[in-house]
Amino acid sequence: MTCVIKLGGSLLETAALPACLAAIAKRAGPIAIVPGGGPFADQVRSAQRLWRFDDVAAHRMAILAMQQMALLMRSLVPEFAIVADADSLRSAWQVKPVLIWSPQVEQLDKANIAASWDVTSDSLAAWLAGYIEADELIVVKSAPIPEQASLPDLQRQGILDAAFQRFTAKANYKITVLNKDCFLSRHD
Repeated sequence: MTCVIKLGGSLLETAALPACLAAIAKRAGPIAIVPGGGPFADQVRSAQRLWRFDDVAAHRMAILAMQQMALLMRSLVPEFAIVADADSLRSAWQVKPVLIWSPQVEQLDKANIAASWDVTSDSLAAWLAGYIEADELIVVKSAPIPEQASLPDLQRQGILDAAFQRFTAKANYKITVLNKDCFLSRHD
């Protein structure tokens, strides 16, 4: 069963990131981890407010933030490999069961993914899950996730990005949005 697991960048601030990575290492693959941008993306948001550069530049910088988080995750768990091209995931799983996706602007541009803050790593994880025909997408957040909350509810609360539902509208994979504590308790 192919699984995409999006680890929110805010997990770095809660110190839960190493525990989540360790839990993923115990799971059976194939797994693609999608890193959030975390404090690196927050810096892009701050810089854009200050310098008022356009969303295209901000989007590209936010992708770099995800790439930085991929490098950080790989450093924490050296047995995971980083894969930049979504098309290479399947062949890379033959060598490593858990991969960290480091998205590339060129591939996202080719897929016509909008350069907007409406599209964050949440939507990019949903896009990747559809693109590789994953069986499941798990989105792990540090924010509390209300029980029985629907995807539109989570979007309205700002837990999921504004484009998430558009990327998952025709999803053929199971979608689960979990708080880090719930994720960790399920994978002990």
